[in-house]
Amino acid sequence: MFEPHLPAPVESLNDERLDRAGVTLRLQRDDLIHSEIPGNKWRKLHLNLAAATEAGHSTLLTFGGAFSNHLRAVAAAGRIFGFATIGIVRGEEHLPLNPSLRYCADQGMTLAYLDRTTYRTKRDPAVEAELRRRWGEFFLIPEGGSNPLAVRGCLPIAAGLGGADVICCPVGTGGTLAGLAAGLAGHQRAIGFAVLKPGDFLTAEVEALQRATFGERSGHWRVESRYHFGGYAKSTPALAAFIEDFHTRHGLHLDRVYVAKMLAGVFDLVESGYFPPGTRLAAIITG
Repeated sequence: MFEPHLPAPVESLNDERLDRAGVTLRLQRDDLIHSEIPGNKWRKLHLNLAAATEAGHSTLLTFGGAFSNHLRAVAAAGRIFGFATIGIVRGEEHLPLNPSLRYCADQGMTLAYLDRTTYRTKRDPAVEAELRRRWGEFFLIPEGGSNPLAVRGCLPIAAGLGGADVICCPVGTGGTLAGLAAGLAGHQRAIGFAVLKPGDFLTAEVEALQRATFGERSGHWRVESRYHFGGYAKSTPALAAFIEDFHTRHGLHLDRVYVAKMLAGVFDLVESGYFPPGTRLAAIITG
């Protein structure tokens, strides 16, 4: 039986950098929701899975890069909940499969590849029509899982963080921030840390997701785009040093694609005096 660990645990972080700035930081451990569909992946997928079931679909089709955590989560969800799954991978096939795609295949996912030029047009109705011609009927889940169902699935993220003034999360496709921000209390605001370069376009993406879901922009939020560390899945010596130092201080190994970039940004803002003394911060460990 699938039993997600909800509500997610919340841990207070003891760190002298926070003490010097006069702020506090709590970590919401969404990464512990489930071992195979962790963090924001479960939050973004569960209403999509319910909708697919209700509509009578037996196959899920989605998109992602060769190292996509989203593809892994959909593949695992397919195995657990009895869906066939198709993963459309950006770029050309390379054998042997990398560990991420090997995991997807081991879960039963059928992998197919789109050249990067065509992949950029994957939202075009003609591309979807060609996919349906090739694969038959399926329930479409967009890249990263971000659609109105995913946004609604992320609405409860802040439910256990009523005491926080500022809630931070990483941003890849925007669904998590769109839902989180819409669920904020009146005194709260959210900062989404873009993991892409350039990340400024994500403000429009998040707003579009909110308008598609709720009919309007919702909540007090912004996207912080300075902490991408080279772009999606890229790293720098500074980021590697932050990850190692954080593990030494707190015993937590950070995902370098999303969570490490967010927390590196949070601590840089803390040390620069961006947050006034007394600010109560929270950060979502999304996976």
